Amino acid sequence: MNCECEMVARVSAIALLWTATAASANEGMWMPAQTAEVGAAVRADGLQIDPAQLSRLDAAPLNAIVSLGGCSASFVSPQGLVATNHHCVFRSMQYNSKESQDYLTNGFLAKSLGEELPAVPGSRIYVIEDMPDVTADMLKGVSDKLNGFARYERLDTNRKALIAACEEQPNRRCDVGSYYGGASYYLQQKLEIQDVRLVYAPGLGIGNFGGETDNWMWPRHTGDFGFYRAYVAPYGSSRPYARDNVPYRPKNWLRIASKGVQEGDFVMVAGFPGATNRFLTADEVRFNFAHYEPLLQHLLSDYAAQIKQATAGNREAQIRYASILRGVENYKKKLAGDLAGADAIGLDARKANEEKAFRAWVAKYPVRQTRFDAAIRELDAMVSENSRASLARLRQALLDRAQILSSARTLYRWAKEHEKPDEDRESGFQDRDRNETVDQLTQIERGYLPVIDRKLFEAALDEYRRLDAKDRDTAFETTLDQIGLDRLYADTKLADTATRLGWLDKPAAAFEASDDPFIKLAVALYPGDIAAKHAAKDRAGRSQAARAIYMHGQRAYQQAIGRPMYPDANGSLRITWGKVAGRTRDGQIWMPFTTAEGLLAKETGKGEFDAPDAAIAAIRAKDYGPYVAPALGTLPVNFLSTADITNGNSGSATLNGRGEFVGLAFDGTLEGVISDWERDADRSRSIHVDSRFMLWTMDKIDGASRLLKEMGVLPASRS
Repeated sequence: MNCECEMVARVSAIALLWTATAASANEGMWMPAQTAEVGAAVRADGLQIDPAQLSRLDAAPLNAIVSLGGCSASFVSPQGLVATNHHCVFRSMQYNSKESQDYLTNGFLAKSLGEELPAVPGSRIYVIEDMPDVTADMLKGVSDKLNGFARYERLDTNRKALIAACEEQPNRRCDVGSYYGGASYYLQQKLEIQDVRLVYAPGLGIGNFGGETDNWMWPRHTGDFGFYRAYVAPYGSSRPYARDNVPYRPKNWLRIASKGVQEGDFVMVAGFPGATNRFLTADEVRFNFAHYEPLLQHLLSDYAAQIKQATAGNREAQIRYASILRGVENYKKKLAGDLAGADAIGLDARKANEEKAFRAWVAKYPVRQTRFDAAIRELDAMVSENSRASLARLRQALLDRAQILSSARTLYRWAKEHEKPDEDRESGFQDRDRNETVDQLTQIERGYLPVIDRKLFEAALDEYRRLDAKDRDTAFETTLDQIGLDRLYADTKLADTATRLGWLDKPAAAFEASDDPFIKLAVALYPGDIAAKHAAKDRAGRSQAARAIYMHGQRAYQQAIGRPMYPDANGSLRITWGKVAGRTRDGQIWMPFTTAEGLLAKETGKGEFDAPDAAIAAIRAKDYGPYVAPALGTLPVNFLSTADITNGNSGSATLNGRGEFVGLAFDGTLEGVISDWERDADRSRSIHVDSRFMLWTMDKIDGASRLLKEMGVLPASRS
């Protein structure tokens, strides 16, 4: 029989095999629409609610799960209170801090609604409402006759039309996500809440206890949690910050579990994982670990050192650059785990073997060869071209470390795009993008100092000049030489926020006539930017044409061997699950929980291990109240699980089998980050802050009883 008939004949056996496999492996970041494929496996592992609920975006628990546009979060009260990670609200703490009012160190707690502070400009809360399959609409007019650039433009035109139709509804932000390498597309319709306010976050000694030393490590003792609140106009419409805005009332919110988890318990994570690369070709993976990530790690390591050196002894500068530094250090450490993990699991050999098996399956029948061979060859041919371009782009992008130059490039591009009809403008520069652009241009004011920026730009230029001559921009370099760094920073007016925003509506001719040195650089860079963008679109169009067919083949192959296939993470809503579990390895036993006593053992009273005095006193007195875990006999802090998460899952609600809130996912372990490329069930563990530690900190340390009552944890009558 041919491959299609063979596949159909095995469907029942495959479904049974998959149920057993998924129940033991807990692998996958599944779309809500795929619940039917995995429902039996999730139920077998411990889900107590109907698995069909996990396919519904209009019902609990999924309609309580929200995106922050980079982090995940969830509603935990009927008044729009949102729980997420401390590191996800960190930029808002930094934005509202100054040397005399250091929320980064001391934490922040609003005693009333009126004291809640506007979050950093650009903050949004997105409530997912619908995710229809729009593959047919996206592929209208797309054919093999189109070259790469034309194919990209056709897809982009279709995408913008779908988004425009969706956003005819008020207060909506929509986008189209690519799945399985462009083989499928789904529209995400989201309610956009523009007024986001900082409500509460513990001080650094709780929220980032252990700092960079403990980052990506186990055991961990970090209270990585914080709270925002969503606000809307009195009549319910979404609008930017206004004094008379009122708390948003969500359709559903997560209930806080009265009983926390213990070892072996089922947990489910719902959130918005950012990006995984599990279905790239073996050659793409080989290039990444041999060339791309080593260069990126080098650039980030140097950048972190440069920021520390430039801000040393200047607390105001350290506050302004704290968010940038934290992000850089976090990612460079993750890359170290990636590189070590690839060697440890023999990633190259694994990928080569997987690819060999897939290609042998394709070669087995002529019908498969006819369908997939050409796409495989084309994708192979694209690897070298894409790889070289990505290495050059790493160093070219360093120029945007000069924040005012980055702003000037955005402003001039905005002016040039607004010479076209809105529907023809580049995505990111349409009228719908104006508010986000204003926020992006505004937030610089609390994260920029000219003397620091110049030092970082000088270092970036040193790296940029290591590019081959053909990859450097001669017009930019000539203009910079004419201006000189002294004039660049002394003569610009763009460091002033009002002046910077004032350029947003000026015509391109005004930029071209300007004497502002950063604007002159932006104008010089523009032709090269457009040429690079055109080349990137051409490569993307050709890659999509090949990869979409390649992934159709991969899905058919995975199904044939009994493994229904989830798409790589792409920032859209996903569900994953696992068990609370430690890990045993040679010479080490990782217990699944850490405790308050472990935090006390790490406490040094200085640096990254300086917990608040109130917390130390309460732990020494064993003043844990009702937050003790019976199986541990003490207060849990963090726990490990086998749930499959990645970047973007930060702040994701961790739920028990009844769909109740038991904590927040906030990290993985350094040994397990290789799962972004290849899931290794033995190595991979997710780290969660236990809800009992969150509640204890709020109750016993920071006095956040107002919020605990709102969340239904404390009775309203308690003083």
